[in-house]
Amino acid sequence: MVSRVIPVDVFDLVIFGATGDLARRKILPGLYRRFMAGQMPEDSRVIGAARADLTEAAFRDQVRAALTEFVATDHLDPAMVEAFLARLHYVPIDATGSTGWVELKGLVRPDVVRAFYFSVAPSLFGDIAQRLSEHQIADAWSRIVVEKPFGRDLVSAKALNAVLARHFAEAQIYRIDHYLGKETVQNLMAVRFANILFEPLWKAEYIDHVQITVAETVGVEGRGAYYDKSGAMRDMVQNHMMQLLCLIAMEPPYHFDPDAVRDEKLKVIRALKPVQAEDIVRGQYGAGKDGAGYVTHSENPASRTESYVALKAQISNWRWQGVPFYLRTGKRLRARASEIAITFKQPPHAIFDDAKGWHENVLVIRLQPNEGMNLMVMIKEPGPGGMRLMQVPLDMSFADALAEVAEDVPDAYERLIMDVIRGNQTLFMRGDEVEAAWAWTDPIIEGWEARGDKPQSYDPGSSGPEDALMLMHRDGRRWREIKE
Repeated sequence: MVSRVIPVDVFDLVIFGATGDLARRKILPGLYRRFMAGQMPEDSRVIGAARADLTEAAFRDQVRAALTEFVATDHLDPAMVEAFLARLHYVPIDATGSTGWVELKGLVRPDVVRAFYFSVAPSLFGDIAQRLSEHQIADAWSRIVVEKPFGRDLVSAKALNAVLARHFAEAQIYRIDHYLGKETVQNLMAVRFANILFEPLWKAEYIDHVQITVAETVGVEGRGAYYDKSGAMRDMVQNHMMQLLCLIAMEPPYHFDPDAVRDEKLKVIRALKPVQAEDIVRGQYGAGKDGAGYVTHSENPASRTESYVALKAQISNWRWQGVPFYLRTGKRLRARASEIAITFKQPPHAIFDDAKGWHENVLVIRLQPNEGMNLMVMIKEPGPGGMRLMQVPLDMSFADALAEVAEDVPDAYERLIMDVIRGNQTLFMRGDEVEAAWAWTDPIIEGWEARGDKPQSYDPGSSGPEDALMLMHRDGRRWREIKE
């Protein structure tokens, strides 16, 4: 099997914040890998723009160092690295002033795809958008890419959308969420809508509940000041986990078209019921043998910010009425794992005597690590002695099943950046989606703030607060074990 590389048009990609951490770790290494794969047309260019007063040669040296650090050694072909670096340009620029904009205009070509990646703080989005428009660097065919956070509540999200809308149409704005670029996340739609096997069962009549887990072993070291103003609800649930929930729960779109897909996702968000106080658990990791606790990292000993959240969400529509969606995410947990588990109901009539051996059918979609899927099914335990049941997985690891193309599969940022160049918004959030997600999230946050709730302490390396277990136990269910 040979991986297909879909060509894109010649482009100029301007990266604002090109000397920042995200550009060094993800954007520039990702572009290099796409260059290696033959997906960057010969005349395409990448233009770095940042406050640092660097020469073009100094910027290329920085990028060379970033590639050495963040690209696998076997992909660092010296000739290819130098060829990629030759595509790079640099302009020192003041996002809030006048320096560098004339130079940038002279560098960007009018007859190619023009994309502008805002790898900067959201507070600068408006300034950059305004100057791109004032200096006529961007036109009606240009595209902008903006990173989260897309506001910190509904009011700020609406304000941010309004700022961008002054200078760019919605069809030009690409709100990037790297979770949507993961191979397995996209496979959610393929599994559902390309297989008659699953879609007829994808409803309340057959599904008992859904679990979505995003667990991390790292804490907030180095991000304490930012994270203390955000927390797990804003940082993970409102965006990443909300998008996963939408892809699981949405109705089939009339076509695999950007707005058709996003219309269906929006319907899911708007159908979410308000979350009751008893259906949410917040936690904060304490100090452990191998490191300091959350409050030390946040430098706020009185912090009530959650590093863990678990909640039960319910969707008020015909397909999902009565099916709970359990979401949990946290830091400093037992293992790093992201997965979606769809648990099916038991057969309507049990014909075998070995009731103790029976387990539910579960479709598990692993997002990280070891992307793949497995379906837990019941079979007869081998050997004599009657019909004894046992559960086994029908396992598909992408690394094994797609070994011949695994090395060529782009990571999330690579795929999403190429989608920007193609003009495909399917995997990007629309403004009304963002606002609807905040409209559901805000009352949850306002509720615990009004009650004065404190997050429960949990041990680093555990599976989270004890009350999160009770969230499931009271419904006669249990969380899947977190393991890599």
